[in-house]
Amino acid sequence: MIGDRPETTRARLGDHRRLGKRAIGAALGIVADRVLGEPPVPDGLHPVALFGSLANATEEKLYADDRVRGAVYAGVNALVATTVGRIVGSTAAAGYLATSGRALHTAALDVGRALGEGDLDAARELLPNLVGRDPDGLDAADIARAAVESVAENTTDAVVAPALWTVVAGAPGAFLHRAGDTLDSMVGYHDDRYERFGTAAARLDDALAWLPARATAGLVALVRPGQARLVLATVRADAPGHPSPNAGVAEAAFAAALGVRLGGTNRYGEVVEDRPTIGAGRAPGAADIDAAVALSRHVSWALAGILGTTGVALTAVTRRRRSKE
Repeated sequence: MIGDRPETTRARLGDHRRLGKRAIGAALGIVADRVLGEPPVPDGLHPVALFGSLANATEEKLYADDRVRGAVYAGVNALVATTVGRIVGSTAAAGYLATSGRALHTAALDVGRALGEGDLDAARELLPNLVGRDPDGLDAADIARAAVESVAENTTDAVVAPALWTVVAGAPGAFLHRAGDTLDSMVGYHDDRYERFGTAAARLDDALAWLPARATAGLVALVRPGQARLVLATVRADAPGHPSPNAGVAEAAFAAALGVRLGGTNRYGEVVEDRPTIGAGRAPGAADIDAAVALSRHVSWALAGILGTTGVALTAVTRRRRSKE
């Protein structure tokens, strides 16, 4: 760093060291989730459940059919999440608590197993563990499509985004993203109650997932190099038609990599969405759920490897440069 003052050099080395530690922590969080799964605590004491209870209480106090009230609701809960992240401190612990890839994969495989056995009633009963849409009346192809779409979208929300926000902002960043994702799942709906009140929460989630969704597509191309060009072309062509600026990116990447066709009519209670087709492959079946889970796992491990390697390299470079001072 020719020409830099000593204090400037030390500051840059400190930034590199912190970034390296956060990258390692994010990688460890993914690995811990893959090995351990959800924290071994009662459901009501799970950090996400506790946050959901707090968000419900906040909604009871603040709710009005108004965007400003909704913005206050989102802001208060986001502040709580980042404050808890500062208290936790550990990037590895926060990354682990904010990641839920293994639970996602287990829920999807359960649906796929029921479909594979021809038990539509069981598959419909299990589907709400993955998606918010109404399972009544869905046939096997609709259930398989819903499961594949959920695995794709939640690979971003449950794995890639928590890890990247851990790298960017440490434990507060990991918890902020999980808060945004949770709030969106609670109030980010286009219905009579939440159309205005849930706007801020939905926009917060969109902002937090924008870059991670595109990173997910890149990782899909990386772990499926034979379909990389098709993945990127499908994302460019089909993702913009999706109502979500982020879910469509992940779904397009998965559709291309798996050779399936996603999109169609989805029912969320009284709300019905007609979505454009994503991908040009076949209608998904039970086996494609297993393939989607395998793809999501490979994305998870690839991201952990990239972050861990980057973190170790940054830490090593920082140590060498400091030793030369």
